[in-house]
Amino acid sequence: MSRCASGVATITENAGGLPFGGPFAYLASMHPSLSVIGKRSDFLAANRGLRVARPGFVLLANPNGGKGKRYGITVTKKIGNAVVRNRMKRRFRELLWAALPEGGLPDHDYILIGRDGGVERDFAALRTELAAALTRAAEGKGDRPARWRATSWSTEGPPTSFRRPLNRPPVSHVAVPAA
Repeated sequence: MSRCASGVATITENAGGLPFGGPFAYLASMHPSLSVIGKRSDFLAANRGLRVARPGFVLLANPNGGKGKRYGITVTKKIGNAVVRNRMKRRFRELLWAALPEGGLPDHDYILIGRDGGVERDFAALRTELAAALTRAAEGKGDRPARWRATSWSTEGPPTSFRRPLNRPPVSHVAVPAA
């Protein structure tokens, strides 16, 4: 990587037309204060943090105990085939690279989970939604966790078909010979 007159890092090409540094030289353009979450346990830990849902994605934010600003991206097979999922991950990566250095809290993990509408959404709309989600996360205002979603029976307990009648003793499954 070389620097032009203004000090901006540029990727130079070798004689074969490939960038120096191999096929992943584009990662050099990532902000130096960001790192990628690689361990499953860190993804699970972020799931216990703050959750901010938007039409194109869900943002999870969680303090990481002094490991710096880190990000992760999750796009499930429910979204589409590999081409669609990779496209969505590239778009999310660019969004995070642009927004996290200024808008993210220090020493936090950020996970973007792709939603069905995320691939078709306009990039500018995704950018504004991510900025709003980061602002909400910085204020500590998240959405309710997915497991607390209101259902038809959340206030009065499970339906009666799930309950054992209270006026009868439990049924024994052991056959008792007739006397």
